[in-house]
Amino acid sequence: MNTSTARIPLVDDSNLLVKAMNWYTRRQFGAVMEPALAMAHNRKVLTSTMRFQSATNRWDALDGSLKHLAALSAAATVGCSWCLDFGYWVSFAVGVDRAKLEAITDWRHSDVFTDLERRVIEYAEAMSTTPMGVTDEMVARLLEDLSEAAVVELTAAVALENFYSRSNSALGFTSQGFKEKCDLKPTHV
Repeated sequence: MNTSTARIPLVDDSNLLVKAMNWYTRRQFGAVMEPALAMAHNRKVLTSTMRFQSATNRWDALDGSLKHLAALSAAATVGCSWCLDFGYWVSFAVGVDRAKLEAITDWRHSDVFTDLERRVIEYAEAMSTTPMGVTDEMVARLLEDLSEAAVVELTAAVALENFYSRSNSALGFTSQGFKEKCDLKPTHV
């Protein structure tokens, strides 16, 4: 584990909840999730976050690739290397084009993105700045190709990524090495 960067000590696996969580994350992601070990200092925060994240996996109004690109854009804008690392791995595992994943931080100068993907990435970036830079025009342009339900889902997904990125950055988490695993055969997420 990359515990040298965490600003608070990570909870060990001496209690049943943490043991179960570590078993699950090793099985799903091939590693213990360091941010979850920090959240384990507050059981209510940890379990609420886990339940909410589980519920978001059932959202289906927005194309998954767009959602992944938006989350990576938000993580890059906030500056969370842990979230970029993990987000790259998750996105790769579900089939998002590697060229797009590699270009996410330089999307304005890359020719790998469609017009819609560019608008989604721009929106996610604008949502993740302080002060927020979302405009009426951005939303109107998204609605040219996305339903209102998809724009609401996009907005919620970016807001959730901001929660993770800002929390993980504040607690000092950096890359945990997930991206390097992408050269291996990905597991189902």
